[in-house]
Amino acid sequence: MNLAHNKLYVAALGGVNEIGKNMYIIQYNKDIIVIDCGSKFPDETLPGIDLIIPDVSYLLENLDHVKALVVTHGHEDHIGGIPYFLKQMNIPVYASRLTRGLIELKLKEHNMLRTADLHTIDAHSTFMLGEIEVSFFATSHSIPDCLGVFFRTPGGNVVHTGDFKFDMSPVNGPYPDLYRMAEIGKQGVHLLLSESTNAERPGFTPSERVVGDRILDAFIRAKQKIFISTFASNVSRVQQIVNATFETGRKLALLGRSMVNVVSVASDLGYLDVPDGLLIEAIDADQFPPEQVVILCTGSQGEPMAALSRLATGKHPHVRVAAGDTVIIAAGAIPGNERNLAHVIDNLYVLGARVLYGSSGSGGMHVSGHGSQEELKLMLTLMKPDYLVPIHGEFRMLYQHRLLAESVGIDPDHVFIVNNGDMVQYKDGVASPGPKIASGNSLVDGLIMGDVGNIVLRDRRQLSSDGMLVIVTTLSKTEKQMVTSPEIISRGFVFVKDSEEFMREIHGLVLSRMEELTGAGVNQWNVIKRKLKDEIGHYIYAQTKRRPMILPIIIEV
Repeated sequence: MNLAHNKLYVAALGGVNEIGKNMYIIQYNKDIIVIDCGSKFPDETLPGIDLIIPDVSYLLENLDHVKALVVTHGHEDHIGGIPYFLKQMNIPVYASRLTRGLIELKLKEHNMLRTADLHTIDAHSTFMLGEIEVSFFATSHSIPDCLGVFFRTPGGNVVHTGDFKFDMSPVNGPYPDLYRMAEIGKQGVHLLLSESTNAERPGFTPSERVVGDRILDAFIRAKQKIFISTFASNVSRVQQIVNATFETGRKLALLGRSMVNVVSVASDLGYLDVPDGLLIEAIDADQFPPEQVVILCTGSQGEPMAALSRLATGKHPHVRVAAGDTVIIAAGAIPGNERNLAHVIDNLYVLGARVLYGSSGSGGMHVSGHGSQEELKLMLTLMKPDYLVPIHGEFRMLYQHRLLAESVGIDPDHVFIVNNGDMVQYKDGVASPGPKIASGNSLVDGLIMGDVGNIVLRDRRQLSSDGMLVIVTTLSKTEKQMVTSPEIISRGFVFVKDSEEFMREIHGLVLSRMEELTGAGVNQWNVIKRKLKDEIGHYIYAQTKRRPMILPIIIEV
């Protein structure tokens, strides 16, 4: 795609009209900078898929002009896709110390650490990428080392806020740099890309320290073991759990690979202060009295294979939830995960646990890491943008952000609510809709990316809903006649022992159809298979109103 010369472009390849897999691009002339490369988990409509990452077709088409990937912070929806991204284009990556440490964890798992071109940045870094000057400002979020990004180009200035809230008493991160934000606003912000996650929530988001006080109070009240689950990457929350464990004289065990890895990296880099002797192995937890043990685990979203789900069903090999234990879920449910999480909570109650969860009210165990309406308005007031592009949120959130912008004096015609793949172009003081570029999802199945298309997904959905019927027939190679009676195998369709009469009818239909075809001299396998699939499929649907996958297999002997 040939874009106009001396024009500035911004676009989203992920992260608008959705939660997760954030990726945005800034382009001036031919210079392209990528911001974040996140991932998100699939829902039930994508059976067998492990991860969803952004489609980077546009970047691959312009690979020679992609200067770098700049990462705002270390949450999964901003770094989860980086290993798969770098397999396609090994470009320089710029990230803060903690963010880089978390990226290195992922690259090590993929055996890519030695070949990656990683650069450490901070809020004071400034450098040139082509014709674009890149600098940063400190923000607060639910993980340390978060950065907003300021792009200065000959065609105009762009700010990407990253995820932020204005927490003026952060647990273990820098204060949001309001002075720097105001200074950038004075220099002139022509396009502002600002997050919209909490655009529907009035007021200010409470400080993370509020949760710390509630966690400590719950620890003091607990009589037996304490199980607490949160996002592994929420280092600020983890620090407060460590503090509460220490203050109540307990020992802390970690469950879940990501929790162990993040605590190790954050501790090594100095972002997490864990007193000597506090940590114990989960397998040793039973050696301590229940009132001296805290188990910090993954699974706050109800993920079926995560530690909390296994604890809730009594299937964890090392630790058990006993009646009277306290379970704290110190995270909010991401939209779409509510049902899984509710199921886990129900199972914990069945075990007799005391369960504390939720983010509302004075006893809630979670506060958001995203700014609410007054904070979004404060960001707009500090930056004073000519044009706003709301990002990182579903459509209703983006729309509400537009109303907030209007309330602080921004012309509603200067707010662009875009879809993934939409470009906004800026030149000579005027922004307007730009060309559409390729966008969408790349699906990761195991270690394979992009090889699972609509046909494969359709087959998986069919198998998951109606099962499969395998028809095995054996033909003589010389006489082209059946050697043995057909074998019918059901997998996920019907239970054979309870459907013997129905299966005999299918067997008889296959037998008569095969005799008819072979008797008529039909010996092309593809023709025989198609005839069997059509006739058996029609019969099964007439009898059951179901459409199992029918797989004829012909063995020639």
